[in-house]
Amino acid sequence: MLHRRICSTIVCVSCLGLAGLALAQDDKKVAKLKVLLPEEDAVLTIEGMPTKAPGKLRVFESPPLEAGKTYSYTLVAVIKPNNYTTITRTRKVQVAAGKEVEVDMQQNDKDHPDEAVIRYVPTPPDIVDAMVKLAGVGKDDIVYDLGCGDGRLVIAAVKAGAKKGIGVDLDKERVKESKENAQKEGVADKVEIREGDALKVKDLSDATVILLYMGNEFDLLLRPILEKELKPGTRIVSHRFTMGDWKPEKTEKLTGKDGDQYLIHLWKIEKKK
Repeated sequence: MLHRRICSTIVCVSCLGLAGLALAQDDKKVAKLKVLLPEEDAVLTIEGMPTKAPGKLRVFESPPLEAGKTYSYTLVAVIKPNNYTTITRTRKVQVAAGKEVEVDMQQNDKDHPDEAVIRYVPTPPDIVDAMVKLAGVGKDDIVYDLGCGDGRLVIAAVKAGAKKGIGVDLDKERVKESKENAQKEGVADKVEIREGDALKVKDLSDATVILLYMGNEFDLLLRPILEKELKPGTRIVSHRFTMGDWKPEKTEKLTGKDGDQYLIHLWKIEKKK
């Protein structure tokens, strides 16, 4: 049974209401939810309704529930760890009369993985060229750019000799721009641009090179996918951001033509154990 109304009490314990719920009866008891969040200002909704209680620990209380029945809630937290990353984290929990449930939403759960949206920031052209060079792109390579923006990375890879470039982006405008840029650069026959979630690419195992400029949080979500799907020898090059405790095989520090300092990192997929 899904609970649809959310209200707050003056003691900062929120009440999860059920539309049309009758007055409490003697044999009914409340259920309590203790929700742990990674950020004090995370936006939390329960059954699509916003909650007002702040903080990393938030406590919610149901109306009186009928004993012996189980009730289901969907919790969605929107977390912004920086000014370019938005993470959406979802949990489904079961509650029962008189019971307390703790819901830990502090970390990504691989069984219910986060969704992430990254604000587009373009990589300077000279750093793009350095990334392609670090990846060792050649004539037999199929290059994927996950979060391709305006398509500059896959376009550069194909112009450097790659057999094919595939860019993936959630933003319709960026997808359109990427296709137009590939056409302008005369490589549209070798560049495929897709609108979609970079964490849900079905044919990632075809890649021999992955190019990235996303964010540390996104890279941590992507890492187990890369380790599972990519063939041994596949190269991964990231502008600036790393992948937790997975140490790069090589890191280059560059001074761009704009005078700024840049880091690019290279990993290679090892033979499966």
